Amino acid sequence: MSDSKHSAPAVWTQVVAGALLMLATLPGRSYGLGLVTEPLLKDLQLSRDSFAQINLWATLGGALVCLPVGAWLDRCGLKTGALVLLPSLAIVVLVMSAMHVAVLGLFILVLLTRAFGQGAMSVLSLAVAGRAFKHNSGAAAGSYAVLMSVLFMIAFVIVGGVVHDSGWRIAWRDIGIGLLVLLPVTLWLRNASAEKQTEAGTDADLTLAQCLRIPAFWAYSAGISAFAAISTATGLFNQALLEERGFDQKMAYHFLAGSAIIALLGQMICGAGLRWRPIRFWLGGALFVQAAALASYKFIHTSAGMWTLAALMGLSGGIITVAFFAIWGDSFGKRHLGRIQGVAQMCTVLASALGPLVLERGAGFLHSYANTLMIAAPICVLLGLLVLTLRPRPSAS
Repeated sequence: MSDSKHSAPAVWTQVVAGALLMLATLPGRSYGLGLVTEPLLKDLQLSRDSFAQINLWATLGGALVCLPVGAWLDRCGLKTGALVLLPSLAIVVLVMSAMHVAVLGLFILVLLTRAFGQGAMSVLSLAVAGRAFKHNSGAAAGSYAVLMSVLFMIAFVIVGGVVHDSGWRIAWRDIGIGLLVLLPVTLWLRNASAEKQTEAGTDADLTLAQCLRIPAFWAYSAGISAFAAISTATGLFNQALLEERGFDQKMAYHFLAGSAIIALLGQMICGAGLRWRPIRFWLGGALFVQAAALASYKFIHTSAGMWTLAALMGLSGGIITVAFFAIWGDSFGKRHLGRIQGVAQMCTVLASALGPLVLERGAGFLHSYANTLMIAAPICVLLGLLVLTLRPRPSAS
């Protein structure tokens, strides 16, 4: 009786804590670095090409941290992990805000922000929220995704304003201080060690080694990684993509804002819909919607078409975001969730690093961004079919 009485508040505490910890990954994400890229390059007198190379290799290197961090969190517990990772990322960000270094020094600092931020802190956030979700807990998973999205939107506005008014160094310094301010959030975390996780889990929960032998795990990872690659590439080259279809810079900004708002709707729909259908059905359907969006790029010429495209991209993106947070624990159990999510996060980070390069090279070869996205559309359809047909376990619905 006591457990059931307190389980609901405990779940929501972990959802909020997980969303705040995901917000802390901002300086290690492409969107966060993008807020300071131009003033940073001007300050350090670096070319975009040089920074692109630094970012690519730093992202790939940072992705390798995901796997050992997942295993480490399973051993030491979430609270201990947060107490180590939050100050570590804060120190790196504060050092970066004061740096006057050459290319090698910048590479090391960007690598560390990627490793601690996009890599380790993301795995921590996913583990905090994922272990709190009950089976098919759509409301919690959807709320985590929506809260995280809203927090990032607020952060973009605040950090962007500070960069504009005071410069990138002040903005980066304030982010470093903000990471230290978040340390009390660790008091909310359950320091679930491997022993406690074993007690909380069941004998049916799969190990990482077992997951790696299951085709469904790779179908889920491939589908979500495809979304990561496509969303990073289309987000980074959003203006160029829409200019190719005849739209101006202002319309490109409206497209990003509109698709972000619609993504929130997609997250809420998916969260509510998990009461009726398992998460893999929503992931598979979202991949079909994404395929339709990619195929339609070539035929967009009017404002109505552009907003239809924004709706398709936002809806599929919102649903896939919820799936990424919820599908691993729901499908494979929570006993070894840190390790499992570590591999999944590593796959998505690698895909997001390669996505822009593949799109740009494809556009050069096919003479059009739209032609490149047309090739990606049937790949999404195939991955959607695999997600729908491959079950995580023989008894899964």
